[in-house]
Amino acid sequence: MQIIRSHRINCIMWIERDMQDLLLRRVQQRPAVVLTGARQTGKTSLVRHVFPDYEFVSLDLPSEAELAEHDPRTFLSRHPPPLIVDEVQYAPGLFRHLKSVVDAHRDRNGQFILTGSQKFTLMKSVSESLAGRVDILELETLSWKEARRYCPSLTVEEFLLRGGFPELHACPEIETDGYYHAYVATYLERDLRQMLQVVQLRDYERFLRACALRSAQLLNRADLARDVGISGSTAAAWLSVLQTTGEAVLLEPWFSNRTKSLVKTPKLYLCDSGLCAFLCGIRSPADFAASPLAGALWETLVFGEIRRLQINRKGRWEVSFWRDRTKEADFLFNRGGRFDLADAKWTEHPATHDVDPLRRIAAELPAGAVDRCLVICRTAQSYPLSSSAVAVPLYDIPDHWA
Repeated sequence: MQIIRSHRINCIMWIERDMQDLLLRRVQQRPAVVLTGARQTGKTSLVRHVFPDYEFVSLDLPSEAELAEHDPRTFLSRHPPPLIVDEVQYAPGLFRHLKSVVDAHRDRNGQFILTGSQKFTLMKSVSESLAGRVDILELETLSWKEARRYCPSLTVEEFLLRGGFPELHACPEIETDGYYHAYVATYLERDLRQMLQVVQLRDYERFLRACALRSAQLLNRADLARDVGISGSTAAAWLSVLQTTGEAVLLEPWFSNRTKSLVKTPKLYLCDSGLCAFLCGIRSPADFAASPLAGALWETLVFGEIRRLQINRKGRWEVSFWRDRTKEADFLFNRGGRFDLADAKWTEHPATHDVDPLRRIAAELPAGAVDRCLVICRTAQSYPLSSSAVAVPLYDIPDHWA
């Protein structure tokens, strides 16, 4: 379960997170665990609820961050393990001393739980000081199954537009538009000023919106930079920050030496469909129904569901996409040379011909290597489209790739 506390509206609610059991297992197996993810995905709430007996200290407090960075010995003497350190990236100097404490009691698991939302800064410190001593998990926003379990009356259209940030579901009286306005403003002020010393925040907000309008599309960095009015190097740096802070991800294409015509350009996705819809200016179901971006937003939502399964189950399968001059599959799943192919379709009733591009792609792969072709759509329940193709609702995605 996850507890969500809102400072703007007095509400205390519980939302069960699928990661809870995985987090418990990893803490029992390793001396330290890092939990990372975008801001407001519920990292702090989750670790405080799952480990109520741990001391908790947040480096969001300048006094604690100063002590941890410049006098880590005193900091750790005041806060001995088992300890949760929140937003630990604000004190990179602490990590060397965490290594010493862990090594002094290497057989003692669950000494430290570290959370942070600036992944690049955090992982740099982890790789330099805690390699081999730490497990790393990522917490995304709520999945459709988590949100629907909490609120059974929630429709998929409502979830797509509201997004998966836990507070929006724990406190349904919060207006989505106001929440995302505040989220974007806070994100711009805190993370960007620290990481990039961005002066023209208006330019960066235009950049965010340009990225949202390109979600689920091939990334053309030159076009992106030109449309925003910034240099290519600036666009690359800003895009890197979006990835670092868990707001966007690049999906790489599948290609092999056997097929020379496949594209080599990645696709860009925002990680949360609600934030993406807000940045695209889509505020209501009527806006969504009339928008030419409906298909792209649906694919963004589907990819988010797939990514939540993938990032914390490393090694089971890899996901990419297929595109050549005549054929495209939104998602290609590879399990050691066995493949599934899937398309995301904003429809309740896909037709058999919707599977034709996937069948043609299957013919390009080694004979017999493709197990299934799937159309992920708004159907209420799974049903066969042919002997080797299935229409799959969003809710059933974990049953196929968990």
